[in-house]
Amino acid sequence: MAEPDIVLARIDNRLVHGQVGNSWVGASGANLIVVADDVAANDAMQKSLMKMTADSSGVGIRFFTLQKTIDVIAKASPRQHIFLVVKTPQDMRTLIDGGVPIHEVNVGNMHEQPGKKKYCEAHVYVDDEDIADFDAMKAKGVNLYIQVLPNSRKYDI
Repeated sequence: MAEPDIVLARIDNRLVHGQVGNSWVGASGANLIVVADDVAANDAMQKSLMKMTADSSGVGIRFFTLQKTIDVIAKASPRQHIFLVVKTPQDMRTLIDGGVPIHEVNVGNMHEQPGKKKYCEAHVYVDDEDIADFDAMKAKGVNLYIQVLPNSRKYDI
């Protein structure tokens, strides 16, 4: 079976929001957003709000737990150009460790929280666990970079 066409894999603690719909979907050429999140996959309100953004962007959207994403992503149709989004570096690492063929990760919004420090000028705050997850993904050959919007500066991790 052919590898799924994951056109963008993004870490964004807001998952799907206007910035994703208005900027990243078009820039990536995606026609399907896959939200891989154990909570959102089972939360009707979150799914409804994110679906509105996907609908307004003219793309489909699916909601899967992390394990279901690992289990089904290889069955994607070649016509599906997938924008894969997760909340945390740990979630992305789980997918990669589970065999999801992700070669590059865009790190978007990781908001300030207690115990996290600003990583660079972009709106990304990390702790030691986040850094360990980045390092583990890089050790598997994954290219990681921070970029808030498609036309904003890229910061290599």
